[in-house]
Amino acid sequence: MTQTVLLALDTSTEFCSVALLRVTVDAAAQSGAEPRCWVRHEQTGAVSSTRLLPAIRELFDEAGLSLADCDAIAFGAGPGSFTGLRTATGVAQGLAFGLNLPVVPVSTLLACAESARLRDPSATRVLAALDARMDEIYWADYAWDDAQCEWRTVQTASLDVPERLVLPDVPFTLAGNAAAAFGARLPAVAAARTVDGAALPHALPLAHAALRAFRAGRTVPADQAAPEYVRDKVAQTTVERLAQKAEKAARAEQAARTEEAARHTAPAQNTHGGAPDTAPHGEGRQ
Repeated sequence: MTQTVLLALDTSTEFCSVALLRVTVDAAAQSGAEPRCWVRHEQTGAVSSTRLLPAIRELFDEAGLSLADCDAIAFGAGPGSFTGLRTATGVAQGLAFGLNLPVVPVSTLLACAESARLRDPSATRVLAALDARMDEIYWADYAWDDAQCEWRTVQTASLDVPERLVLPDVPFTLAGNAAAAFGARLPAVAAARTVDGAALPHALPLAHAALRAFRAGRTVPADQAAPEYVRDKVAQTTVERLAQKAEKAARAEQAARTEEAARHTAPAQNTHGGAPDTAPHGEGRQ
């Protein structure tokens, strides 16, 4: 009997997400049991860095294992929060350096696709789309290959406005939170076979995807682990923020003027054919 132990980390969102997988394989029978899983998934906001290492220690204690039992470390490489991606990358690198372990970078969009398939085995074509803020989305297109038991990337991770999302030409599942964030602006919402808004970056589906990658040898040395930002800037410039604020103010002002004009030009309601009746309700006219 042999075992594989894999640790997976994701801090690409406001959640600190950690999963530990242990798979036992009977070498003689060439078969393995279902992975044992231990998970911490907590909404920590901007302080994931302070929670990540304690969560890792808790999982190893709970599983009765130690870091020395680990065979590989996986992390959510992005896209996602710039600070969060750096946190997961740094911790994965640090642990892997100390233990001389390989690292498995996994796209957070692929983790969304994996989550959708774990929840619904018929989700074999998945368009993963996440709110990227600044009125944009991160998205990628994946197709499940039954023969290879692996995802095939149809479209790599991209950054676009919601309206420019390219739809698959076959029935598909829309995974991620972009549907909730943009609604009808996202063409995939109406076109999707199903929308799975709960299929989000999470260490457990990330660990399942990473286990297959580890077994296939798709790993990197610790010093080569790097985030996949996709977006090349953290936030809007001051000029962009001011321009966006001015545009919103102009739209609001125009809407107010339109409403005011409609109020002044609307015909008075008068069922008596004379001047409008302004008497209080319930009072007669003299």
